[in-house]
Formats: sequence, C-alpha cells, structure tokens
Amino acid sequence: MQQPPDLDIVRASYDRVADTYVDRAVGDLVSEPWLRAALAGFAESVRGLGPVLDVGCGPGTVTAHLAQLGLDVSGIDLSPRMVEHARRLHSGQRFTVASATELDLAPESLGGVLGWWSLFNLPRDVLPGVLTSFASALLPRGQALIGTHVGDGDLVRSQAYWGIPVSWTTHLWRPEELVALLESAGLDVVVEMRLSVPPMGSQVLLVAQRPVG
Repeated sequence: MQQPPDLDIVRASYDRVADTYVDRAVGDLVSEPWLRAALAGFAESVRGLGPVLDVGCGPGTVTAHLAQLGLDVSGIDLSPRMVEHARRLHSGQRFTVASATELDLAPESLGGVLGWWSLFNLPRDVLPGVLTSFASALLPRGQALIGTHVGDGDLVRSQAYWGIPVSWTTHLWRPEELVALLESAGLDVVVEMRLSVPPMGSQVLLVAQRPVG
C-alpha cells in the first residue's frame, strides 16, 4: 500500500502531543451522548460477528468503551507514546504500534473496523487504499465506522492541542465524497450522522457495511 511521505513527521507530532492529549482528556466520551449512541449502535450491529480493530486508537478511550459493550476489540496507533498511554490506562486491552497504511489484514477476518477521527491526516490519494483494505478485511455484514472533519480543502497545522508544535495536514472531506469512496471500496453506507462540535466545526460519522454475497 502507498505510504504517506510525511508518516514519520506525523508520528513524531502525535508523540509530542500525547501527554497533553491524555492530561486534558481529549476524546473523553462522558459528555458526548450522541457519540456514545453511535458506538452503541455499532457494537450491537457487529457483536459476535468477529474481532474489531480500532485504527488510530490514541490512548484507547474508544477501544476500552467498545470492550465494555461486549466486543472483542484491539487498537493500533501510529504513535508509540499514545500506545504507551493506552496500555497504561487500559491494561486489559490489546494495543499495537502501527500505521493504517502498514496493516496486513486478512480477508474476511474482522467483524468491524473503526477510523474514529484518525484518518484525516492521510493524503487524499492514500485514503482510498486504506478504506479498500478495511472493506476486504470485513466479514459479510461487518461494518466500518468512520468519523472525520467536514469541509473543503486542507489545513496545514503547525500547532495543535493548546499550542504544541506539530507538523501535519488535516484533510477535510465532504460527506458525499467519503460515501463515494466507501461505496467504491464495495461497502454499503447505512448510517450518516452529522454533528457540530465547537470549536472543531462540522463533523460526520459514517457507517458502511459489507454486503452478503
């Protein structure tokens, strides 16, 4: 699979922000009932179908939440520091350091896969290949849950999370563009949820299912 040219730079950036990310409880679900509802629906849909992989799991918040909902779930993240936090905070879960572009996913091996606000750094010519690998790895009726930032164009970031120096690009997507990519990968989009999350702006959650047959 094509590798992003800035992979190592992005990895180092997330290592730098990891401690603050955890200290400030970024991504905490306690005050996010609609996000919890989406995760609950996903869990109910894929429970018992097969293992679930949380791609770009950060410190493991969503991975652990899905485990509490009864899923056999593990997490991967590009950042070794994020994975250190995940293993410390959720010692009963499985976490591995890896990029979404470095996975060797066996065909029809997963009941579910998540890209929970974790794929927006992937270049526009790389994301389709990642989504195709997700689709191939899903069992029939398995689901991919993708969340990301909505908009047009790309935002080159030099600071993030309270002024920490970073070097990455946030690629904004229109929902219809992502729907087209998921459908091109062979999946059927079954849920689209739009959210407004100040100060981050418009967000979208898409659930896409691998058809039977």
